[in-house]
Formats: sequence, structure tokens, C-alpha cells
Amino acid sequence: MQNFNKSRVLFVDDEPAILRSLERVGSKVDAVILTASSGQQALDIINECPVDVIVSDLKMPNMDGNQLLEEVARVSPETVRIVLTGCDDMDMVLTSINAGHIWGFLHKPWDNFELIVKIKQALQLQQVLAERTLMRRTIDQYQKYHKSKFEGFIGDSVAMQFVYSCIEQCAPSSASVFITGPSGSGKEVAAQAIHRLSKRSNGPFIALNCAAIPSELMESEIFGHIKGAFSGAVSNREGAASLANGGSLFLDEIGEMDISLQAKLLRFIQTGCFQKVGSGKEEKVDIRFISATNRDPHLAIADHKLREDLFYRLNVISIALPALNERDDDIVKLAEYFLSHFSEVESKVFAGFTTGAEKLIKSYSWPGNVRQLQNIIHSSTVMSEGPLISEEIIVRQLGREYNHGNPAINLPNNNVDSTSIDRQQNSVNQHSAQTPPSIITLAEVEKAAIEQAIELCQDNIVKAASELGVSPSTLYRKMQQWQTEPIE
Repeated sequence: MQNFNKSRVLFVDDEPAILRSLERVGSKVDAVILTASSGQQALDIINECPVDVIVSDLKMPNMDGNQLLEEVARVSPETVRIVLTGCDDMDMVLTSINAGHIWGFLHKPWDNFELIVKIKQALQLQQVLAERTLMRRTIDQYQKYHKSKFEGFIGDSVAMQFVYSCIEQCAPSSASVFITGPSGSGKEVAAQAIHRLSKRSNGPFIALNCAAIPSELMESEIFGHIKGAFSGAVSNREGAASLANGGSLFLDEIGEMDISLQAKLLRFIQTGCFQKVGSGKEEKVDIRFISATNRDPHLAIADHKLREDLFYRLNVISIALPALNERDDDIVKLAEYFLSHFSEVESKVFAGFTTGAEKLIKSYSWPGNVRQLQNIIHSSTVMSEGPLISEEIIVRQLGREYNHGNPAINLPNNNVDSTSIDRQQNSVNQHSAQTPPSIITLAEVEKAAIEQAIELCQDNIVKAASELGVSPSTLYRKMQQWQTEPIE
């Protein structure tokens, strides 16, 4: 049984005595030695399993050494090719070298020591070539799947590579997709990407923000209405269901839809049939549903904001978008992209960001995610004369959201004791009056904001994360980091 873990050397010559002699000398090399008495036999061996080194005579009947080695160069380019010839015509040798991309040649009669050294050198070269080929293939494979831009997204972080892969895999399907992620993380961009990469890309893409439409008008927005269906319905109107026929319907912030309307939506999804408001006529359409929410859907179900059966009907495929502060160096890439874009929009010229501004962009938590970053860079291009965007400009645009002494959390009043906030505010003010001003690091600001949010939410990490506009995993990770790397 042949050992395919060892290097393989193939000698080719039409004279049996020479083959036996070559095989005997070659046995002193740590390799499997193979022999072939013709060019065709050599190709059959290589086609069965490639060899690392081939040493071939030039003058052979039927298929000479030139033809053989030229074919080997084509079918097995990693094989190191050596000519063994008794021909004194150097022009012929050079022709074979050019035609077969020969690495080296030996004269007959050969010197055994020289032959052994030549084969060992060729084996070392083949190993280098094989490693280089493997590296090139690995890089090609990486570049094939690693994307720095994808269907409207900017960024090449590991988190976004996973999102890109999910979108590419699910897009060709007709299955419903449920997208989660904090506000401003790009859920509609993901929905549009799914549509563009789907078989419905030539059809319409209709988006509805369920949080932006009054509940009494939502049914008409989805299903349409006929003239006289209600006060103000002065004419027939097509809804999103009709407009999205043959394409995709994106329902953003699905958890904000009235719970009673969710039952009608569930039937529509199951049957593809609906009735316009005020009409008794049933219509049937072909739609792919893509939904999204910035809330934890399971918490929304527990709070009776989202029907469980509707969620599982929509959640055939799940895609979770990361918060911006979970996307590593994507933040700077996005900032540079927005700066370039808004420089053109505002007819200004900017060279980039100062070192301080770049550090701020990377260290700030960006609770509003990509949307907040986009708006801040836009306003910074408007309010700066350049050629560099400075840290001061960005801080000025952040305003109350960025406060060294007292970070603004902007927690809602429901279930939070406002007097507690006032007491903490007064305590901070008194402390500031008694102590000289000093610079507080961004890490301290962030830690104070998180700790205050957790305290105000009575140690409910999930709720605190929701109020801060980040994922619970972000808070848990920060708290674990503080244990190993305390912030004074």
C-alpha cells in the first residue's frame, strides 16, 4: 500500500535499465519512488495522484519529454519538473525548459550525489510552492466571503460578516424573516438587502413603520380602504398589501402594532387573503414578509405587545443586528464614509478627523447607533470649516448626550422615581461645587451612566439595557470587564 503522506518522486525513461538505476539512487531520498516507461504512463500516474517531483528523459517514443512536461505543467503546476538528457544540444534543452517550465536539468550519465542533492532541493522547493498555493487559495477564499461593503452596509467586523452571510443565505428563500437590533442599527437596510438579493428583486419593496402610524389608520395603511369606509375616506385607496404584491412587505417595529390588528395580520400572512376596510370583497396577493423590532420580542410577548403566534409565523428566519459599539473598527470606517458623503452633499472639502476626534468616535458608546453617527457627522460637516473634523466639533454636536460631569441618560419617567433622579443630580452638583474641576475619562462617564441606569431600573439588566439603547450582553460584558480591569 502506497504511503501518500510522504513526498512522491516520479522517474520517466523508456530504457528499463536506466529506470532501475534511477530507482536505486532515488531510494536514498526520503520519498516514495515511482517509475514510468512512457509519457502516457507517467500522466496516468499523475492523474491518479499528483507527484511532487518528476524527472524525465527528453527523447522518448510517441510522447517525448517536452510534450510530457508541458502537459504536467498544465495539469499539475505544483509538480517540480527536471529534465534528464544525454543530448548535448543546449538549444533543445532550452526549448524544453521554456515549453515545460522546467526548474532544472541533469546530463546523462549523471552523478549520483548530484542527482540526490537535486531531488532534495526540488522537494524543498515543492513544499514552498505548495504552501504558497495554499496561502493564495486561503486568501482568495477569505476575500470571497469577507466583505467590507455589502448591499448598503459599511464595515468588515466579525459581527457584520455573520450578518452578511445570513442575508445571503436567506435572501433566495421565500421564508419570512424577523430582524432584531437596537434602533438605528440598520434593520431597514438589511430588509432592502434581502429583497434585492431575492427572486422578487424586480417586484416592489414596501416599508411600513408601525410605530409612526396612528393605530386607527394602520389597518387602512396595510389593507387599503374603499370610498366611504370611514370619515375622510373620499376615494378608494390601495394599501401596502396590494402595493407589495409580487414583492416584499417590510413591517418595521411590528411590536408597536395594535394587538387586535395583529390577529388580522396573522390571518393575512397565513392565507395571503385580505379585505380592504369597508369592503366585503376578498383579495389574494403573493408577498414575502420581513419584520423588525428594536425590542426583545420575547419581552414584547410577555408584555402583551406582540402576539406569540404572530411572532412565530414571522420568525421563520432570524437575523440579529449588532449595536454600533459591538462592531469594532467599523465605527471609524462608517464615520469616514459619512464624512466623504456629506462633504460632497455640502460642497465642502475635508481631509478626515483629528487624532482626538477619531479616539472619541471609537470610544463613545453611540446609543443611537449608525443613525446617530450619521447625523453627528452630517452636522459636524455643516458646522466645521475643516480641513479636519476636530474632537470639539463632535462634542458640540453631541450636546447634552456628551457631558463629562453628568452623562445624560434620558431615561423615560414610567416606573422610575423622578425624585431619585433629582437627588442624584443635586448630589453631583454639590460634589462639583466642593471639588475642583477635573477631566473625567470616557470610560468613567460610560461606567457612571450604566451604573445609574441599573440602579434606576432596580437592578433589572434587561430593562436598563433597553433604556440605554444597547443589548443586555453589552452590559454584562462591560460589568465583567470592570471586574478584571477596574475603573477608578
